[in-house]
Amino acid sequence: MASLTDRIQRFLRSPQGRKARARAERYARDPRTQAKARGLLAKLRGGRRY
Repeated sequence: MASLTDRIQRFLRSPQGRKARARAERYARDPRTQAKARGLLAKLRGGRRY
């Protein structure tokens, strides 16, 4: 049985995986998405209190 990392790598090489990766990279470049991610990390680290 293939390990989890093997299955993930196989998916990322597939056409669907390449589309998913491109979509994730596009979201990562979006300033609004970056702000959401920073806010979530700060909340998890106990930075900002809501």
